[in-house]
Order: sequence, then structure tokens, then C-alpha cells
Amino acid sequence: QVQLVESGGGLVQAGDSLSLSCAASGRTFNNYAMAWFRQAPGKEREFVAVINWGGSNTYYADSVKGRFTISRDNAKNTLYLQMNSLKPEDTAVYYCAAKWGTLVRWSSAYEHWGQGTQVTVSS
Repeated sequence: QVQLVESGGGLVQAGDSLSLSCAASGRTFNNYAMAWFRQAPGKEREFVAVINWGGSNTYYADSVKGRFTISRDNAKNTLYLQMNSLKPEDTAVYYCAAKWGTLVRWSSAYEHWGQGTQVTVSS
């Protein structure tokens, strides 16, 4: 059984940094793309960033480009999201997700999801 467990969320002030982790277990994730999505209250889940298996390709939502960095450590089966210069509009539940094959931005393509971790940015 595949399990994705996020951690690292919390309450920070605008301008602060926060690092999220997603520990994957239950199978090997060879050739799996992994991504971060987020969902703010009353809004639809939105794409944040995605990374391919080897870590050589990454894509970001325009809203986080230049502030967030996605990375992964395949030896540890762990996905990361470094978030800098946080803004109140970054407040959301952040989810990690995994899918076999190519990088895509739409959430419906992802097979496996974590339970989410709350990030709250105060102004």
C-alpha cells in the first residue's frame, strides 16, 4: 500500500521561510513524477510544483516561481518543498502527490496523495 506523509507545515509570518517534506513508502517510486498541490479554504486544489524521477526537470506555478523550490531524494524516498518569501496568499493545505511517468499539472492525473499539511502565513 502506497503511503505519502507530509510534514513541516505551521504558522509563520509573511516573508518567512518554511520547508515541507513528503515521505513515501509502500513501493519504489522509479519513474514516478512527484508534485505539490495546495488548497485554500473555499478554493479548488491548485498545482504548485512538480519534479521528475531524476530531478532534472521541474515546473512551477507562476504564483510561486522564484520563491519555492521542489526537490527530491530518491534514496530516502522523500520529496521536499522549500518555500521562501511566504505571503498570506500562500496559506493553504499542502498536499504531495505521485504519478507514474511524465510531469503534468492537473491533479486528476495523480494516483497517490498524502493527507496534507497546513501552512498558514500571517500578515
